[in-house]
Amino acid sequence: MRLPRHARLPINRCSLPPQILGGPTFQQHPATLQIDGVQALHGHFFERLDTIADAARRAAAFKDYMRASFSLDRPDEAGLQPGRQRVRRDQADYLRMLRGWMFDADGREAAVLKGWVESRFGLLPRYHRGPLGDFSGANYQSYLAARSHGLYNTNALEAQVDLLYTFCQYELSRRYRGQRHLRLFRGTNRIEAHDVLARPDRGSWILLLNNLTSFSGDAERADEFGDLIISSQVPLAKILYLPGLFPGTLNGEQEYLVIGGVYRVDTHTLLGP
Repeated sequence: MRLPRHARLPINRCSLPPQILGGPTFQQHPATLQIDGVQALHGHFFERLDTIADAARRAAAFKDYMRASFSLDRPDEAGLQPGRQRVRRDQADYLRMLRGWMFDADGREAAVLKGWVESRFGLLPRYHRGPLGDFSGANYQSYLAARSHGLYNTNALEAQVDLLYTFCQYELSRRYRGQRHLRLFRGTNRIEAHDVLARPDRGSWILLLNNLTSFSGDAERADEFGDLIISSQVPLAKILYLPGLFPGTLNGEQEYLVIGGVYRVDTHTLLGP
């Protein structure tokens, strides 16, 4: 089983090609993923994080670094001219993208994040307000428009998400030392609505997931979103955001944002003890 050609680009901006990182072998045997240029430009910051033992202080240091690196508190330094911009780019940052996703996974901010996954990892989105299989169709054109509007006149927004992903990976490596996967859950009503590639046995499926998908770490929470629960061993390397990454921010949101591709999942209709 491989990642289908129609679900990937021929190149990406990552340390592994899309056909590898998006395939089922990567799920079983994941490796560290690095986005081109991030360590070269920001490696000194992550070295400084090594000296901070408290996770909340590391999160605060990350926010400070983002504000300084992208002039988030001083949009005029990034070229904003008050009163002359139709789009408020000073309001578009990595935190707004996360909030937007959690409010509407088919909204404009979600289109930006799906486009970021497409650009960095080479995995094409499969769904945004409708199936995206037809690149000439209305659904795909609507997705492109939402992505473009979300990026227009912003301050290096995709570079901000590069650092968000890298910081999340750093935190995962510290919190789950020696661990490569998390068992995560997702509620659904019809598994056949997914891109089903194979069914190895009665309780397992091979699915092609959207290039960015929400999961939960709690099976009972996932049960609120569908009659059927799917669970999967998600590689840590494919987690863009985990709950609690920023204490005091996005409180109450228990979503993991997971980079897609081909996954083996198990189905559950009743929760065990």
